[in-house]
Amino acid sequence: KKQEKLEKQEKLEKEEKLEEKKEEKLEEKKQEKQEKLEKQEKLEKQEKLEKQEKHRKHN
Repeated sequence: KKQEKLEKQEKLEKEEKLEEKKEEKLEEKKQEKQEKLEKQEKLEKQEKLEKQEKHRKHN
């Protein structure tokens, strides 16, 4: 009887760990996406600024 309980417990713990791992992966992916987006935005802002600068110099 005790053995069964232990096995169930272990199985549960394993599943929980797996879930946690999945969550972590998801978080990582989210963060990566976020970082990429931020980089993209920074780049675009930079480009806009540079264009404005050029424009200003011409006038």
